[in-house]
Amino acid sequence: MKRLKTNNTDHKEDSSTGDDSNKDSSRFLGLWEGLSPEILSLIFVRIQQDELVKIVPFVCQPWREVVAGPYCWSDIDIEQWCRRCNDSSKIDSVVRKLIRRSRGHFHRLSVYKLSNFGFTFVANCAEHLKELQIPMSGVTDKTVEQYVTSFAKLTFLDISNCLQITCKGLEILGNNCKSLTCLRRNMPPPEWEEDGKLPAAKINDGEAMVIANTMASLCQLELAYGRFDDLGLDALLTKCKNLTHLDILGSVCVRLDGDLLDKCERLMVFRGPWDHYDAFSDNDGDDNEAAAGSSDSDSDQ
Repeated sequence: MKRLKTNNTDHKEDSSTGDDSNKDSSRFLGLWEGLSPEILSLIFVRIQQDELVKIVPFVCQPWREVVAGPYCWSDIDIEQWCRRCNDSSKIDSVVRKLIRRSRGHFHRLSVYKLSNFGFTFVANCAEHLKELQIPMSGVTDKTVEQYVTSFAKLTFLDISNCLQITCKGLEILGNNCKSLTCLRRNMPPPEWEEDGKLPAAKINDGEAMVIANTMASLCQLELAYGRFDDLGLDALLTKCKNLTHLDILGSVCVRLDGDLLDKCERLMVFRGPWDHYDAFSDNDGDDNEAAAGSSDSDSDQ
C-alpha cells in the first residue's frame, strides 16, 4: 500500500509538474503575443527574409499579421534568394508582393536579376527609397530615362553587371540622383584565352568620365573590371573630391603612372587593379619561406 501511495504521489507530482510547465509555456506565449507589432518587427527583421516568409507566419496569428504588415518590410533584402531562384519573372512577382506589404514605405531594396517590368514597379513605389541594389538586372537605358525622377532620394546604387545600362543611362542617373554618395558599377571579369593569357583590353574612358562629370558627391565608388585607363581615373580623383573608398580591381588598362598612385594611396580605402594577384603572390612567398624554414630545421637535425 505504501508503494501504491508513493506511486500515486509521484503521479500527482508529475501531473502537477506538467501543469506548471503548460502554465509557463502559456505565460511565455502570452508575453510574445502581447508585444506590439513595432517591437516584434524589430526582432523579425534579424531573420533571413525567405525564412521570415516561410516559417514565422505559421507560429501564431499575431506573428502572421506582423509579417503580412508593413513593419518588417522597410528593408527588403532578398538578393540571396534571387540568386538561388535565378528566374526574373518569379523575382519580379515576389518583389511586387513585398513592396505591397511595405505599403510603399521601404527605404532599401536589394535584389538580383530584376527585369525592366520589375524595375518599373519599383519606380512607381519609390517615394522613400534611398538604397537600391539590382546587380545582374536587365534594366535598359530607356527604362532608366523614363523613371529616373522616382529615384531622386537615392544615396546608394548598385548596378553591377547591368550590361544594358550604358554611358547614357549612367549620365541620366548622375544628372538626376544628386544625393548619391555610393555607387557600385562592377563589371564581369574578362574570360581567359586558351593560352592562359588575358585578352587585350580595349580602353574606354566613357563611363569613368560620365561618373566624374555627373556624380561629384560620391564618397565610395566600385569600378571593378572597368575599361578606363589613367585618364579616366585621374578625372575621377580630380572631380570626386569627397571620395574616400575606391575599388578598381581588375581594371587592367590603369597603369597608375605619374602621381596617380600617390593620389590613390591617400584615400581611406584603395583596391588597385592587381591587388588579388598580389595577395596570391604574398601567400606563395609565405609558403616558400615556411618551406625553407622547415628544410633548414631538417638539415640541422
